[in-house]
Amino acid sequence: MSLFTSATGWPIPTGCSGGQPRWRGRGPGGRGAGRGAAPGIGRVPPPPRGRRGAGPGPGPPSRGGRPGGPPGGGVGREFRRGGPARRTPGPGPYRLVAMGRSFHWMDRAATLAMLDRIVTPDGGVALFHDAHPPVAENRWFKTLCDVARKFGRDENEDARAREGGHRRYEPFLFASAFTELDGLSVTIRQPLTVEDILGRAFSMSTCAPDRLGGRREEFAARLRAALRPLSPDGTFTEVAELVALLARRPSNA
Repeated sequence: MSLFTSATGWPIPTGCSGGQPRWRGRGPGGRGAGRGAAPGIGRVPPPPRGRRGAGPGPGPPSRGGRPGGPPGGGVGREFRRGGPARRTPGPGPYRLVAMGRSFHWMDRAATLAMLDRIVTPDGGVALFHDAHPPVAENRWFKTLCDVARKFGRDENEDARAREGGHRRYEPFLFASAFTELDGLSVTIRQPLTVEDILGRAFSMSTCAPDRLGGRREEFAARLRAALRPLSPDGTFTEVAELVALLARRPSNA
């Protein structure tokens, strides 16, 4: 998870983090794991006090509320180095495994088979993603995607995307052990600045700072210039749909 999301992302609304009884925990002591985030989804509420979470990611392992941060609020947190190729069972078992867009780029069938080995019988897998409806307020988002595509993607990635890199989750889940699906969706509307949009861009894998390298400042200047005609005063509005899908084993399994 990019650290840019902690400053520029959305908080996950209550409706997407426990608004229905089957999404809520059953008391302290549970363990959860998170892997990757959708762009901007960086402020998911932490597990309740007394629980423990682990966050595999590509950066160096650390402890705390975020990599390098202090421990927080009575919640045990642990960050581990990970990646899409590391699908062997690690510490567990976990009651809940949460994933963002990282799931798009994994071997999804193999990942779900591995999760079946480390998720508790009463646990599940939560998949988060976002969408920007094609409304007038979101013209900035199309501009962001156009600039990011020019800087961040190569021909091979474009080909993979056309071949279904962002296919829906349901076919993979129905072919796995986690076939009982519940979905939640919340649509938000909020103001943004140019710096917010730039931070959002840096949270995307296609134009993350380490990928842009020496072109980071060029990218930022190009994006600012492309956004200026849309709003000379630098203020924008975002309409976003935040979607969560909880997959569990059948209740009679």
